[in-house]
Amino acid sequence: MQGKVWLVGAGPGDPDLLTVKAVKAIGQAEAVVYDRLVSDAIMQLVPKTAALHFAGKSCKRKAMTQEEIQSLLVALAKQGLRVVRLKGGDPLFFGRGGEEALELVQNRIPFEIIPGITSAQGCGAYAGIPLTHRGLATGVRFLTGHRTAEEGAESPLELNWASLADPETTLVIYMGLANLGIIARELIAHGMPANLPAAAISHGTTPLQRVILSDLTALEAQVKQAGLESPVLVIIGKVAALAAPLRWFTPQPVDSPSDYTDIFTQMSHTPR
Repeated sequence: MQGKVWLVGAGPGDPDLLTVKAVKAIGQAEAVVYDRLVSDAIMQLVPKTAALHFAGKSCKRKAMTQEEIQSLLVALAKQGLRVVRLKGGDPLFFGRGGEEALELVQNRIPFEIIPGITSAQGCGAYAGIPLTHRGLATGVRFLTGHRTAEEGAESPLELNWASLADPETTLVIYMGLANLGIIARELIAHGMPANLPAAAISHGTTPLQRVILSDLTALEAQVKQAGLESPVLVIIGKVAALAAPLRWFTPQPVDSPSDYTDIFTQMSHTPR
């Protein structure tokens, strides 16, 4: 019997930000292939009978290559299992969900894609930073602050800096912690104001959230001094200054993960 794969966005960390459809998919899973950034509280929603396969990645090591992940999804589905591919944020937003979906298509595996709240949306909102704001930002650009040889880059960071150095556009940088100094220097060298507001958000939307507010030239030093740890999202632009008056989220001690399981149990059935 042919199985099926659900590519599910787990959101930025807070389990309350899961969509209803994501909860339903997780609750009916027989196998779950999950990433490093999926929070423990969300993993508590996985049925105890489901087989767990860790596919986490960081800038220094990988539990599986992308090709191995895709082969695993196909193999599990061919066993007739209901498979959930659980990704932090949104599966199609710097999540390589498109590559995995194409692999499923090529192997004639039925699948669904369940969007999730992106890290940019979630972390920005929980830090009190609107990504666009009248009079401050007419647009927003999303980019990664780290590229690997696997992705075809000749160097760890290879971007069109001239096109990015627009003070009227908000820049949201994923995986930019290691290259934060390079990013700031290149943007300033290509015309971005050195005093442009900037923020670094660590473990956004979770009880471990920390936010550093600074400007483009000083952000790297302040992040290092604060000892911020990955995952870190960087927001550069005039809107970052709104974090001070709009900050509303105060991280609190976590509830018992089992509390979330009780809350969502009634929604956890096979999705249509």
